[in-house]
Amino acid sequence: MRKLSRRAWVTGAALAPQIAAGQIVRLPKKVRLALIGLEGHIGEILDPMDRLPDLELVAIQDPDPKLAAQVAEGKHGAEARRYSDWRELLNRESLDIVGVCGANGERAGIILECAKRKIHIVAEKPLAITAADLDRVRQAVAKSGIHLTMLISMRFEARYRAMKQIVEAGEIGEVAQIAAQKSYKLGERAEWMRNRATYGGTIPFIGVHMVDLMRFTSSRELVEAVSFQGRVGHPELRDMENTTATIFQLDNRGTAVLHMDYSRPDTAPSWGDDRLRLAGTRGVVEYQAATGVTVITGQRAPREIRNLPPDGSLFLDFLESVYHGVATGLSLTDIYRVNEIVLAARESADRHQIVRT
Repeated sequence: MRKLSRRAWVTGAALAPQIAAGQIVRLPKKVRLALIGLEGHIGEILDPMDRLPDLELVAIQDPDPKLAAQVAEGKHGAEARRYSDWRELLNRESLDIVGVCGANGERAGIILECAKRKIHIVAEKPLAITAADLDRVRQAVAKSGIHLTMLISMRFEARYRAMKQIVEAGEIGEVAQIAAQKSYKLGERAEWMRNRATYGGTIPFIGVHMVDLMRFTSSRELVEAVSFQGRVGHPELRDMENTTATIFQLDNRGTAVLHMDYSRPDTAPSWGDDRLRLAGTRGVVEYQAATGVTVITGQRAPREIRNLPPDGSLFLDFLESVYHGVATGLSLTDIYRVNEIVLAARESADRHQIVRT
């Protein structure tokens, strides 16, 4: 078993280097940013801007004027020009980076237009809701030479970095089984989420987070999948599934299961309930909010890991990669791979078949 030094554990040095909390990040030039679509994880882009004096939010677009007004009234949006049409925004603005959020069904087309203009992209997830569109995105990004990342930021959180370190140190042995959960409050859902053509399905929409974490923390690949999905109650959701379950086979013949729902009660203390458990040949490491990161092995009693590595920032990591040549903590290979897996898992549910991922 490889031992982690105290310094490596505390600083997270076993993983990609991270920018210290609160550190000002300088870029080699003024960088012009636009946001197309203002739903989802735009906080991953806006929140670090206090640390980015060379980054300017110059334009925003959303068909909902209320959302546009909320961002424009925020700390970093006061000078941003507002658009109701994303094509007009791209035609009028000179940009370095575009954050592509909004409805899932539009995302691939917007990415293709940004790639054509050689604009770097920070995209919501999934990149596309069909395998054909995902291939088009991959080809366009490769042809343009731009940088692209996707807002699956959970792998930058301290708890999952800690789980990865524990696995890589060999403490729980070879991972044989993974169990993952995503449970959300239903809340008010946008109209585009109620239509399969614009939503794409719950498995691609939220499953992409946990598929990335399962691969990231375990260093195992997901090679086959069988899924079920459905809507129970809530007829107002129409095409939107509120319950899914997927079983994966791992590349070492181990197994993994991912179950997701929109059934978390409104009285719950948090919007979501994420859980991840890795069972190995020597022990188990798991995370849930109620207990934190815990480890149990044959050599040591159960314990909570309190001295976690630092949180990272997906957006700062991306900027460091684009403008300073630093190795990214989320590779394009991983981004494409998790998109492939969730689209295949949804296909399994649609076809009622086991599929290769």
